[in-house]
Amino acid sequence: MRHDPMLAILVDLLGRVDGLAGERGHVPVARLRDEIDRIRHIARAFHLDTVECLASTLQSALSLQGAGPVVMSYLDLMRDAIAAEMPEGDVIPMPAVAKPASATGAHLTA
Repeated sequence: MRHDPMLAILVDLLGRVDGLAGERGHVPVARLRDEIDRIRHIARAFHLDTVECLASTLQSALSLQGAGPVVMSYLDLMRDAIAAEMPEGDVIPMPAVAKPASATGAHLTA
């Protein structure tokens, strides 16, 4: 089996993004800035322009607003951009967070 270096880079980036997302806002802002900066540098080095742009924009948002709900949105967008660069079968979806049942009792029907 042939080793694809670009796939290894994409898997690394995906792991970094998923690692931050898995912390669910419990990452100190200084560490978050460092990790986003690493992601941005890797993306720039390998010409992953969308990922680099998103990481750069997230860095700006962190500077202006600090860590907040916007972080998870940007991490989701970065994950999507990385996944778009990968072969279809190599992307493992993030586990979904269970949502509480609706209080209204409304049911979906087929």
